[in-house]
Amino acid sequence: MDLSDLGNSPTTKIPVGEEAVKKGLSPTNGPGSNPLDSIKAWLGTKDAGAGGASGGLSGFLKGGASGFGASLRKQFGLPAGGEPSNTEGKGATWANKPGVDNDWRVRLSLAPGYDKLITTPLQESDNNLIFPLTPTIMINHSASYTPIKPIHSNYPFYAYQNSAIENIQITGEFPVENEEDGKYWVAAVHYLRAVSKMAYGETEHVGAPPPVIKLNGYGDYIFKDVPVVVSNFNYELGSEIDYIYVQGVQGGRDGTWVPSKSTLSVTLIPMYSRRQIRKFSLQKFVAGNYINGRMKGML
Repeated sequence: MDLSDLGNSPTTKIPVGEEAVKKGLSPTNGPGSNPLDSIKAWLGTKDAGAGGASGGLSGFLKGGASGFGASLRKQFGLPAGGEPSNTEGKGATWANKPGVDNDWRVRLSLAPGYDKLITTPLQESDNNLIFPLTPTIMINHSASYTPIKPIHSNYPFYAYQNSAIENIQITGEFPVENEEDGKYWVAAVHYLRAVSKMAYGETEHVGAPPPVIKLNGYGDYIFKDVPVVVSNFNYELGSEIDYIYVQGVQGGRDGTWVPSKSTLSVTLIPMYSRRQIRKFSLQKFVAGNYINGRMKGML
């Protein structure tokens, strides 16, 4: 049988749509052993009416209540148009939720006393250093066990020693397309320089260590006001990229040249106070009760 003969027989009346379903026909078990006959059983003849082959391929795919498309959707549970009739409360959504802080970008808070002229761009972003693009974050949780190795024994025994949260490594691209972006880059780099230094020499609060800042990102259950200190940060000044001129701020008369593309990496250490740790409850942590309140930020 030639494909051109598909559904064109003027004399053969083949069940169509729901009638074919009632007779136990489907695209794989139509009359005869020829696969084309099975397709013909669903397409029908030219004069089969709505749901048949009249109107061409698009006609039978669209069909009506008795068309091929309707029967196929009925068989596999597919709604018309492929859209579920009711999606309320089913699955996640990309849309913002009214009344909720939908800003899940990774950011480091501006420490008290660091709101100076040079950090003005950070103040304008809600007193945060925000990574403009989604960075790569590496974090490691560990539980240490000390091996006890008895003499003349094939297997050691392990005694629990402690648990720890290792350093958090954040690496993200920092694109600069205009002067405003350049000022933000300058403010970010200067701020990271500042929060990695102690109070030393002719300054207030001599001997004070670098400040504890807050890490946020991805919502309540990932990083929610995690207390951290900056232990290391680095950025690159590539030789094969363009540099954008940024006018001087806070005494920089001649301005500076900022890379149009750079990678900023920051290493953070989670820093919890002794008072906070003394109030730790494993049962409350397991239950997820440390998302808000005084104990929030516990990883």
